[in-house]
Amino acid sequence: MAMGPRLDLRQSQSLVMTPQLRQAIKLLHSSNMEVLAFVEEELERNPLLEREETRTAAAEPVAPATDSAEVAAGDTLAIGEASALDADYSNVIDDGEAYTPSMGAGGRADFSDDLSGIEEMAGQGPTLRERLAEQIRLNFEEARDRLIGSALLAMLEPSGRLTLDAAALAARLGCDVAVVERVRRAMQRFEPTGMFCADLRECLAVQLEEAGRYDPFMALLLDNLPMLARRDLRGLMEVCGVDSEDLAEMIAEVKRLDPKPGSGGDDAPLNTIQPDVLMRAAPDGAWVLELNPDTLPRVLVNRGFAARATVSLRDREQRSFIAEQLQTANWLVKSLEQRANTILKVASEIVRRQDAFFRHGVAFLRPLILRDVAEAVEMHESTVSRVTANKYIATPRGMLELKYFFTTAIQGTAGGDSVSAEAVRHRIRGMVQGETAEAVLSDDAIVLRLREEGVDIARRTVAKYREAMRIPSSVQRRREKAVTA
Repeated sequence: MAMGPRLDLRQSQSLVMTPQLRQAIKLLHSSNMEVLAFVEEELERNPLLEREETRTAAAEPVAPATDSAEVAAGDTLAIGEASALDADYSNVIDDGEAYTPSMGAGGRADFSDDLSGIEEMAGQGPTLRERLAEQIRLNFEEARDRLIGSALLAMLEPSGRLTLDAAALAARLGCDVAVVERVRRAMQRFEPTGMFCADLRECLAVQLEEAGRYDPFMALLLDNLPMLARRDLRGLMEVCGVDSEDLAEMIAEVKRLDPKPGSGGDDAPLNTIQPDVLMRAAPDGAWVLELNPDTLPRVLVNRGFAARATVSLRDREQRSFIAEQLQTANWLVKSLEQRANTILKVASEIVRRQDAFFRHGVAFLRPLILRDVAEAVEMHESTVSRVTANKYIATPRGMLELKYFFTTAIQGTAGGDSVSAEAVRHRIRGMVQGETAEAVLSDDAIVLRLREEGVDIARRTVAKYREAMRIPSSVQRRREKAVTA
């Protein structure tokens, strides 16, 4: 039988993940601050995009068609059609890098060079090291001391500690060890106090000296920090020669100190978290949800300008550029609307399922997994996961991340209803807070109480939850309560 080449025609289906789709999925997963930053970049790049306040007659609004919804028992929110972002991407052909439209290889459209960083540079304050360097120049008159201070600053660790071989540094700089030590001790008083210390004890001692709270009793407490870490309060009372009331005040004073004064000193300022969804109670008892207008990026597509530019331009490359920017603007409008509608739809289903939590508290938090919400809103689990990541809702019980409501289930006794793991942790915390010096609950006793309340839980699970909440063991709690009784 002769073998030869063959040409076969086969049909198959596959989902192609285009750069636009990749970026749309990224927008769905991003926080509101990240989305606002992305939209700001697009407003600079794309001449067809405008803010809503600069709307013209030919512009088209982008705000979501539905900004609020009421959630009542047995109802689900119906918003729009099925999102194009809702799909299982396990079998995907990736068709390029993340979609980042630009004005061209030359950078911005209005300037030949990108000068966008000037305002950020002007608004930034001095870093911690810059402040310390300025204090070195102001506090030391002699050039030798300033040189030693600069060398110590270069060796400073991010936490504010200083691992120093004073003899080696003095030999390298050609000075006495006493001079290096004098400069180091002077720098310990710089702002923030407690920098350039060799260990934790010295760092705390310097801060107490600066506050006028360092005395022989406090020195003894700092000499026995390992005992404080073990919560050996009775032993500390004997070592320091103080009673329980004085020891409690001393420990409270130490807790107010900063063990790592340099930590976070050079970090950028943290952005304030803003909720994506606002929740309030309606007069009839239902919950009303609406998207936070402060976090909704509202932009417009200036179709009139696009039409005039297309007619007036004769160059094919320029007309192609306008068409590309119009397509990009339309895509951004659609992606932002889909993102807003999807967030509101998922949040409404979560609120409907956790109604008892909002009305009665953490003890009534129901077990919930992604699959439950995904089936109710007819979306894929991956879409629900992206929507609930980095998204917050302002509720009557505080601002919570949407991920907070997804907890594992703990089976009830005798086939009863399952209980949320977060609700169990809340019960454990309440039991411990209600203890007395004569009745401290062990982990086994907590297990028995939970089983009496219908929660079937293992002792190792109780221990794991207790340690996660930083609750000491029953032995340590009994020792503490005996001292303070």
